[in-house]
Amino acid sequence: MSDLTELDATAAHDWVARWDRQQEVYLPDREERFTALIDAVEVATGRPDPLVLDLGCGPGSLAVRLLQRLPAATVIATDTDPVTLSLGRAAYGNVPGLRFFDRDLRSADFASSLGIEPGRPLDAAVSTTALHWLSAAELHDLYATLATMLRPGGLFLDGDHLQQSERDTPTLAGLERVLEDRENQRRFPDGHPDAEDWGQWWEAVATDPVLATASAERDRRQVHHHGPEGNRLDVHVTALRAAGFTEIGTLWQRGANRLLCAIR
Repeated sequence: MSDLTELDATAAHDWVARWDRQQEVYLPDREERFTALIDAVEVATGRPDPLVLDLGCGPGSLAVRLLQRLPAATVIATDTDPVTLSLGRAAYGNVPGLRFFDRDLRSADFASSLGIEPGRPLDAAVSTTALHWLSAAELHDLYATLATMLRPGGLFLDGDHLQQSERDTPTLAGLERVLEDRENQRRFPDGHPDAEDWGQWWEAVATDPVLATASAERDRRQVHHHGPEGNRLDVHVTALRAAGFTEIGTLWQRGANRLLCAIR
């Protein structure tokens, strides 16, 4: 994807800051989850310059935080949303070690032409709040591809709301949901009356003439953000096992908001 916006870096940073704030309406522990994920990358890869693939990177919020901790790392950031990709490129295009690519994770050849050196497998693949929009079949294919890209012992980390199975563990699923709701009520008894939410952020984007071309391309692509099965923990675990990942478990959790980890 060529640049679809003439947004300057300052304006792009303002839009990304608004993006981060509206994400925190739904994810008040977002920064804590970012920190846990980056801790895991730092410890498990065991090197100062890991090669990391960021799946569904949005405007680069995770990628930039990871490079702040590990400045010698290389982060290949992929997404299919032309708006968030345009913002990330405008805001962080000059960050050393960060490369943005326009890729649809549902495509069979999404991993092609990422500029990865031949014979250099990934040390880690990461994602946050992105893969829930994939179907079970799409996750199965994606994880099978990741298994071929990661080095032995490499890790996959996914921070997202992944719910317990209502079929297999209905009591646990119900308790998890209630406890998360009660904690949110205690932390935010008045809700978020003055906060910009997801819908309002996208409405604001649609009114910015500088983002008009990227917004029109987003509409043309019919970018979706919620799949029928991708928010279920068991769907991810099953697909990861089928792909040959060994140890699979939750490293960090706050209700259904968890950091899922799998070892290649």
